[in-house]
Amino acid sequence: LLEKMADVRLKEAALIVGVVTACYWNSLFCGFVFDDVSAILDNKDLHPSTPLKNLFQNDFWGTPMSEERSHKSYRPLTVLTFRLNYLFSELNAVSYHFLNLVFHVVVCVVFLKVCKLFLDNRSSVVASLLFAVHPIHTEAVTGVVGRAELLSSIFFLAAFLSYTKSKGPDNTIVWTPIAVTVFLVAVATLCKEQGITVVGICCVYEVFIAQGYTLPVLLDTAVQILRGKGSIPFSMLQTLLKLIVLMFSTLLLVVVRVQVIQSQLPVFTRFDNPAAVSPSPARQLTFNYLLPVNAWLLLNPSELCCDWTMGTIPLVESLLDVRNVATLTFFCFLGSLIVFSLRYPGDSSKTVLMALCLIVLPFIPASNLFFPVGFVVAERVLYVPSMGFCILVAHGWKKLSNISVLRKISWVCLAAVLFTHALKTLHRNWDWESEYTLFMSALKVNKNNAKLWNNVGHALENEKNFERALQFFIQATQVQPDDIGAHMNVGRTYKNLNKTKEAEESYMIAKSLMPQIIPGKKYAARVAPNHLNVYINLANLIRANESRLEEADQLYRQAISMRPDFKQAYISRGELLLKMNKPLKAKEAYLRALELDRTNADLWYNLAIVYIELKDPAEALKNFNRALELNPTHKLALFNSALLMQESGDARLRPEAKQRLLHYVKEEPQDANGYFNLGMLAMDDKKDTEAEAWMKKAIKLQPNFRSALFNLALLYSQTGKELMALPVLEDLLRYYPDHTKGLILKGDILMNQKKDIVGAKKCFEKILELDPNNVQGKHNLCVVYFEERDLIKAEKCLVETLALAPHEEYIQRHLNIVRSKIASLSATEQSSLPADGTAAAEEKNSFQNLKEVKKEQKTTQTTVDNNKGHSENKKRTEKNNMDKETPEKSTKEIKDIEKKRVAALKRLEEIERILNGE
Repeated sequence: LLEKMADVRLKEAALIVGVVTACYWNSLFCGFVFDDVSAILDNKDLHPSTPLKNLFQNDFWGTPMSEERSHKSYRPLTVLTFRLNYLFSELNAVSYHFLNLVFHVVVCVVFLKVCKLFLDNRSSVVASLLFAVHPIHTEAVTGVVGRAELLSSIFFLAAFLSYTKSKGPDNTIVWTPIAVTVFLVAVATLCKEQGITVVGICCVYEVFIAQGYTLPVLLDTAVQILRGKGSIPFSMLQTLLKLIVLMFSTLLLVVVRVQVIQSQLPVFTRFDNPAAVSPSPARQLTFNYLLPVNAWLLLNPSELCCDWTMGTIPLVESLLDVRNVATLTFFCFLGSLIVFSLRYPGDSSKTVLMALCLIVLPFIPASNLFFPVGFVVAERVLYVPSMGFCILVAHGWKKLSNISVLRKISWVCLAAVLFTHALKTLHRNWDWESEYTLFMSALKVNKNNAKLWNNVGHALENEKNFERALQFFIQATQVQPDDIGAHMNVGRTYKNLNKTKEAEESYMIAKSLMPQIIPGKKYAARVAPNHLNVYINLANLIRANESRLEEADQLYRQAISMRPDFKQAYISRGELLLKMNKPLKAKEAYLRALELDRTNADLWYNLAIVYIELKDPAEALKNFNRALELNPTHKLALFNSALLMQESGDARLRPEAKQRLLHYVKEEPQDANGYFNLGMLAMDDKKDTEAEAWMKKAIKLQPNFRSALFNLALLYSQTGKELMALPVLEDLLRYYPDHTKGLILKGDILMNQKKDIVGAKKCFEKILELDPNNVQGKHNLCVVYFEERDLIKAEKCLVETLALAPHEEYIQRHLNIVRSKIASLSATEQSSLPADGTAAAEEKNSFQNLKEVKKEQKTTQTTVDNNKGHSENKKRTEKNNMDKETPEKSTKEIKDIEKKRVAALKRLEEIERILNGE
């Protein structure tokens, strides 16, 4: 048999490359869709900053294997190839699709080599071409996550080819190929679980192909041995030894795999696989019916669908169901092929046997017959079984083409099949262009799957088309009225449309559909983890109402009681407790969440915010630093830790604060806040030119940036560029006409630099219109009256000002000066102030220090939810720091910073949160 094995010729490989390229070139224009989003876009294991060891601790989707929500899909080598893609092109989908195309070419070429073991050269090429163009493979090739099938198949076939070389001359055992086979089986299994099934194919090959036994011969030998009339032949002992080595290696792999999943099967719901939770006989009848369904997809791939879950295939609940005829027919046909292949010697029966092995054995893990899986039908799992199917078709075509009468028609039929399949594959690829095109194509095939309606809604939701998305979500609830996720989607969309009442009603319906707790039964195993987000979403909705905070807290606690390891519930509750002014309880919630996940940078960040609330900036800074150790690009931790350093007043921390802000603006180049705070740091360091440049950059990005405008004007006024400050103040007051400190600064410049008493007077009068009790504005207006020589009005004004601030010594001093001047003028009966020029100059100079213009600073505080798409909404509050000329007041302002942060945190309802379920 080994002599039949021939190397693949160059022209054959070139033909396969050309055909695959012609069928899949358009897949390069497709994006990341469906499961690609979770496996690629949302998977942190792809990022270079994630330790490589995480690939071997997490599942295919980046979830730790130890977590109950993990799907237990352990494919670290496949994820490693995604990581290599990310290293070279980050999230450029073209490179991912190109590598899939290359892997499919490799599989086709290696498959051709396998075919030549059992078919003649021409039939082998036919089988390989059929495999290359079959439309059922679009999900595995064009869907990026299908790479698990491609990689596993390469090592699957390589392991088998290696095993075929384990038989030496005179039926001796060659151990090196067996060792290589075991290694390749392990590699295939680390790409996808079904790789281990190649061991079964090797066993069948050894017994029925390499050794040439048939089932009757084996039975006869067994009977003779049992009767004591013979002994086990030496060749059979050698065969048993090889099989024992293979089986022991397989058992070892299975044990390791079970240890990896920690002896836990993944949690699936009745929506993923309705038959899995159905009673007998519906479960058995449905699972058996799915076998002819899969066979039909191989025979007639005209109607393909990316998702066959939920109500796609109704349950077979009775023996009288007409679909049982299809099941019976399938088993009869399969049984006859098995009998033929095992009973009769000859090349034809051997070819059929190996084809059947390739069809049946790799399909067993996905068949639902031994353990439930998270789907009803999945086209990608037919990738390897289709190899056996193609061998059967090519073998049958060979038989027909050898009949002279049927030779021409067999060639015509073959050409028609290859051409139509290639066209179907090419057309099917375009369905994977975007999530919208993919799920709309699926709805054309199947309208009874609520998940498809939901997914079209999600695609429209991502495009902010909430009105249309709502229509699809509502349709999903009509197709599957008990679908919790669909009602949650409706609620979230109503919330996005600001229809709070309707959103709450939808969330309440979803909540009512949750399974009730059964005493003594673990709740988490009976519900999808994402469905528990209904409590989080509902709580987040009603907590916007201050009178319902306790009700929201009750919902969070209910979610925690159902799943004590529900990390998101602790996080959301921590936010709420901060809002309820219960920082100690918030701290407890975040610490509990950290017990569940100490590698989550967002949790350390949120805990830092709690310590700010508890007025412990040193501990807050430590937690910000922990967040940055885990995620050096955590933008909010960079920003807020820099502010904390800046506000500490410790000059030694300023260089690090500057570095963090520079890192922040690199990550968020369009956020004016970063440049503004760099400007504030430069002002603190007396680097006026640098401060001016940063402030201008902030204003360029955000022309109405209140604090940046004022502080740039203040910078100009402090550096002798008062006239440059005026246009900046004009912009500030155009956006914010009631900006008191801006009006004071403008009035001061107009009076002292421009000598525009009228303009200054308007500024100070405007301040008093806004706030009649503003001491600074009123005092400055008194100075205007003095400049206008209206001493009586100035005296009256200062008396009123002193009444507002009786402890301000400078007001009393200025009042005494005015009264002294009035008395002096009355005594000398002088009508104008300039007669006493020296006194006037002294008094005027006494008023030069009238301004107490304050520097404003903007801070940002946020608490972030650690779910799909972290929120980075910023909440800002202005802070006033006294001028550097009054150091005592500056120190007081620095001490007041934490109080102002507390006030900001108490208004957390302005922060929008985005949760996993939303």
